[in-house]
Amino acid sequence: MTEIERYYAPASLEQAVDCLQEAGGVTVLAGGTDLMPQKNAGRLKPQRTLMNIRGIAELRGVELSGGEIRIGALTTITDLLENPLVRQHLPQLIEACNHFASDQIRNVATLGGNICNASPAGDTLVPLLVLDARVDLVSRPEGRMLRRGLPVAEFFVGPGKTRKAPTELLAGVTIPLPPENYLGRFFKFGTRPALDIATISIGFGGILEGGVLSRVRVAFGAVAATPVRASHTEAALEGRPLTEATIAAAAAAARDEVTPIDDVRASAWYRKELIHNMTKRILDHVAHA
Repeated sequence: MTEIERYYAPASLEQAVDCLQEAGGVTVLAGGTDLMPQKNAGRLKPQRTLMNIRGIAELRGVELSGGEIRIGALTTITDLLENPLVRQHLPQLIEACNHFASDQIRNVATLGGNICNASPAGDTLVPLLVLDARVDLVSRPEGRMLRRGLPVAEFFVGPGKTRKAPTELLAGVTIPLPPENYLGRFFKFGTRPALDIATISIGFGGILEGGVLSRVRVAFGAVAATPVRASHTEAALEGRPLTEATIAAAAAAARDEVTPIDDVRASAWYRKELIHNMTKRILDHVAHA
């Protein structure tokens, strides 16, 4: 295994991306709640430079500007749970954070770390898909700061794999401010939902006016190689009254469009049935909201 030869703790974003540009292979440390277990289990081969970014203040916090909510990559799960902007406008993200590991881990784990870990079962990833979030990637080629925005829906390419270049750092995410009459839900199923990796997770968002849904977003976790938007399920709901028949059709579409695998947590058949039954439950709750 590669031995770490250099430890670097930048104080600014510029210093951090300069290191990524110059060091030629860097392992980034934020909260460490994913990084350290993976290293100790032999699933992660560290680079020769370990860069601890926790001292970069500009990567923390939540702010509202220009009709968008921006969340810094170093914002912890506890920070999100306690933030009034997040609690008021992003219900799915709050519900996901409420089911995220233990209090001790929430105090350290960062939103950026959960995103960059790119687990198909990552708790915050499904809400971010539903909320049409974009990642903010920063690099500094030839001394020029460059920012690149990318929809979360396009960011993940496989388990543990993203479109972030080795010389880029995830600075944060930007989420459009949800409109009036917006409803959001998140559901996670596991043996111990707050502590275990999700067997399946479901996110929902949309506007309900006069009993009719619009701007519908549905996403699933732990049923494919990446978290996924559920386009067929969305189509079964968009512009339709939220009746029992609509809910039944959407739940059936959800079951049919996921392609899970058998693993130690559940069989593919069981996951498909969970998706069907829990999608129906979420939509029943929305209908009676």
